[in-house]
Amino acid sequence: MRMAKGVEWALHTLLNLDMVGGGPVGSGQLAEAHGLSPSYLNKQLQQLARAELVVSVPGPRGGFSLAKPLETITLLDVVVAIEGAAELFQCTEIRCSGKIGELSPPPKGACAVSAAMRRAEQSWHDALAAQSLADIKADLDRSPLVRQVVRSALT
Repeated sequence: MRMAKGVEWALHTLLNLDMVGGGPVGSGQLAEAHGLSPSYLNKQLQQLARAELVVSVPGPRGGFSLAKPLETITLLDVVVAIEGAAELFQCTEIRCSGKIGELSPPPKGACAVSAAMRRAEQSWHDALAAQSLADIKADLDRSPLVRQVVRSALT
């Protein structure tokens, strides 16, 4: 399984918005701080806004700010905001295809492979839902330099 880079940028951006604190930060400023294309990061920010994780503030001093505290934003919230909620594994019932399908009686019940993959995906979702961005922030707070660098880059 591979996640898009947008998830990583979204996570860092949400943490950066918290570190700056206070007013909104422009998407161009956020993009420049990490050497990203402003249009690329703006796309991620729009997805975060649709998921109500950030709010967009219009005007010359506008930009983006957190919509809610980091304690209430989980890793799963961010992954779903950027990647969507579609299931990763799509069972196509290949157990019913080819010679095996021709020679086998019609299968009864759920596909064992599909059931195993669903359990694994649910475990992954549970693990992401169990971690908030505040948990990550706690790790970052152990290094005051991180906050100082972010503030310097975004102010």
